[in-house]
Amino acid sequence: MNDLDIQGGPATAVAERPGRGLMAGRRGLVLGVVNQRSIAWAIARRLADEGAELGFTYRSPGAGKWLERAVTRLPGEDAYLAQCDALADGDMERVCAEFAARHGGIDFVVHAVAHADKDELAGGLAGTSRQGFAHAMESSVYSLIGLTGALRPHLTPGASVLTLSYLGAERVCHGYNVLGVAKAALESSARYLAAELGPSGTRVNVLSAGPMRTLATFGLPNFTTSMAQRARRSPLGRAITSDDVAGTALYLLSDLSSGVTGETVYVDAGYNVMGTWPGDDGHG
Repeated sequence: MNDLDIQGGPATAVAERPGRGLMAGRRGLVLGVVNQRSIAWAIARRLADEGAELGFTYRSPGAGKWLERAVTRLPGEDAYLAQCDALADGDMERVCAEFAARHGGIDFVVHAVAHADKDELAGGLAGTSRQGFAHAMESSVYSLIGLTGALRPHLTPGASVLTLSYLGAERVCHGYNVLGVAKAALESSARYLAAELGPSGTRVNVLSAGPMRTLATFGLPNFTTSMAQRARRSPLGRAITSDDVAGTALYLLSDLSSGVTGETVYVDAGYNVMGTWPGDDGHG
């Protein structure tokens, strides 16, 4: 059963999971791991520790070779690995069908796919080319929409889809430019998908993480200075860690958040709630 239970209504019950750990017996895909600094890798490690059976996709041969070595250190059975280009027609359909055939269905997916050319980011939004804009939107937004369509025939009752965003979707973040516009579209898409897939029991949520040192951030100007400033100005007074993000992802992918969908959840030490800081406007 995927979309309807035996009475013909929405399938919302989650099957009993054998084993130990919040994700014991759950089977899911993680898209977008590049190396050990990837947020998606931190999430995958936490899910594996909680008993999840994982599959990974990679785009470049280099990332594939790294994953082949890295997954051997994860607990559980051998992980499914497949090369997948999110922009190539048919690739995600193939991967979802292969993983579902191997595991009997798909319980969750982590979508960590986004890209914009460095030159487009450096040039400001007004200088974005038509081609650069289309690439950022297709890579960062349509990849989630296309993935969800490919997943739909294979999702189990109570399945969860999680995508990753950033504060630049809601506020102007220096240097983020066209990626901020793409992330805003990504968050909107997640809400529409949550409404569309909700009747079948599938949840779709967004995790908006604060700045972390990943391969993607190396292309952003003034990143180190910005991260330190945000740490000082956040309510918790610190930068976030990969464990912070992985723990929230575990919550959003597990039964602990069974009533949560269509939400953007911030993991940024509270920075997103702040308006002014002491000394900014003469009131501190």
